[in-house]
Amino acid sequence: MAKINPTLMRKIRHRRVRKKVMGIPLRPRLNIFRSLNHIYAQIIDDSQGHSLVAISTLDPAVRNRIDGMSKTEKAKTVGTLLAEKALNRGIKQVVFDRGGYKYHGRIKALAEAARQAGLEL
Repeated sequence: MAKINPTLMRKIRHRRVRKKVMGIPLRPRLNIFRSLNHIYAQIIDDSQGHSLVAISTLDPAVRNRIDGMSKTEKAKTVGTLLAEKALNRGIKQVVFDRGGYKYHGRIKALAEAARQAGLEL
């Protein structure tokens, strides 16, 4: 019996969700990618095929704030800063694309922080 590859299964789930979730100019897509140590979030307009706002734990603005935090707290910081950047660009509503991950832990923390900062998911 073959061993199940978690990364492959996540990609399959993400592909299945992406068949239905589409970002348009009025309501772009908020996509999240989670690695072992970092979290990346970007707001994408799928009709034009480009990223409108992007932020991660590797950005210099975020790195100064996250020293000594847990991964969940880092995700909250990224969600708050993403919402601030999006609101500055005039983006108020987004479609949430969790990237095939469970809505749990860091993904949930980022989404809730973005909601509290004023972004409608």
